[in-house]
Order: sequence, then structure tokens, then C-alpha cells
Amino acid sequence: MLEFAGDGIDIKAMIGLGPVSILSWFVSTIAGGGSSLLLMPIIGFFLGAAAIAPVTTVGGIFGNIERVIAYRNRIHWGIVLWEAPGAIVGSVIGAFTLAQIQVEWIGIFVALFLIGSALNYFLKNLKPPSEAPKQQFLIQTWYFLPAGFIYAILSGIIGSMGSLLAPMYIGFGLQKEELLATQALTRAIIHIAKVFAYSFFGILVTQHIIYGLVTGLTAIPGNWLGHLALQRISEMQFRQLVMIFILVSGLIILGQEMSFIL
Repeated sequence: MLEFAGDGIDIKAMIGLGPVSILSWFVSTIAGGGSSLLLMPIIGFFLGAAAIAPVTTVGGIFGNIERVIAYRNRIHWGIVLWEAPGAIVGSVIGAFTLAQIQVEWIGIFVALFLIGSALNYFLKNLKPPSEAPKQQFLIQTWYFLPAGFIYAILSGIIGSMGSLLAPMYIGFGLQKEELLATQALTRAIIHIAKVFAYSFFGILVTQHIIYGLVTGLTAIPGNWLGHLALQRISEMQFRQLVMIFILVSGLIILGQEMSFIL
């Protein structure tokens, strides 16, 4: 059951979250996801660490649904049908875990995975064509069932995992609009499941919904601007931007978690 906790709504926080949300959704459109990475530190600064997961979750529903509507004809339904069941179950488990304990060290493993994926992509593409492997690891559709499950658990604990599955989408062969559309739909499903789970476990309060609405509604102009920029870049440039963003994301997360541990 939702409660209205604390001292009410912070107008400064609402004003600060709006422009950052526009920027974050713009960046995530041309970089294949990761809008939460810019929002998380701002939410933590204004509202405290406890608000990060629920606020990014509520905002993520609106931002991703708007993106689904924009790219609805490019959704890869095969991936969605495999990823969604595991994602729903994982969301509940992640929310339950967040309600019981704090597991900041998980961020270190996530960061190392992101950094490793990006470095592997760039190192592989540095090789001359003659030295490139003739056969690459083929990602099958059913792989997204366990991947969605793991992603959703981590997302439930931390709030959002941004581009964690982007290497899989790229490895599967999705083009830029297909990646954005498919990822947005599965993320919307995860965030909706997390909202119900957060409410059940007492993590979500009324203020979180209000702040989440601010970040979600301001995602609309961010997505629109990102869409305009997306039309001006090639598939290769899009993949490079995605991997650069993944690398930067991993370094940011690693820096945050290491500072916490130290």
C-alpha cells in the first residue's frame, strides 16, 4: 500500500530532475539505452539513495512506453516472448532482495561485465578482416529467458541496469531501431512488474511516483530529440556509440562502488 512519507515534495528536486531526464533519454536513444546512469546520481543527490530504484522505475515506464510507441513496427517479438517471463519473475525477486538487504557489491560485477563486453567488441574490431574469426558465437532467441531473469533481478535491486543486455541484442543482429524498440518493451514490462513488487514490499511511496512522473514525462522530448539524431548516424556508428556508452557506464559504476567500499 502506498504511503505519503517524509516532508512532502521538493520543488528544487523536480526542477533539477526535468532537464537531466531530457538529456539522459536523448543520450540513451543514440547510445542504445542507459538513461538511468545520468539520472541515478541526481536522484541520489536530491532525494537520497533509497529513492533511486523506485523513482527510476516509475520514470522508466513512461520513457520506455513512449519509445515503444515510436518504434512499434520494429519490435522483435521473438525476443520479447522469451525475455518477458524471466524478467517478470526476476523483477519480483530483485524487489524482495532490495527490501531485505543492500548489496552494493553487485555493482562491481556489473561494471566488470560492461567493461569487458565493450573492450571485447573494440579489440575484436581492431583485427584485420583476414584475422577475424570465421565463426562467431551465435546468440539464440531462448538465451534471452535467463538473460532477462538475471537482468530483472539486478534491476530490481539497483533500479535499472541500462545497457547490460545491449551486447546480446547487438550479437543477435538487431539493427538500431529494432534494438531500441525491443529493449524498450521488455524494460517497460520489467518496470511495471517492479512497481507492483515495490508497492507490495513497502519500498514505493507517493513521492516516488510524483518524481518518477517528472522524469517519465520529460523523457518524451528527450526521446524525440534522440530520434532526430538517430536518423543521422549509420548502423556502425550506432554500435560504436553503444559500446562506448557501455564502457563509460561500466567505469562510472565501478568508480561509484569502489568509492563506497573504500
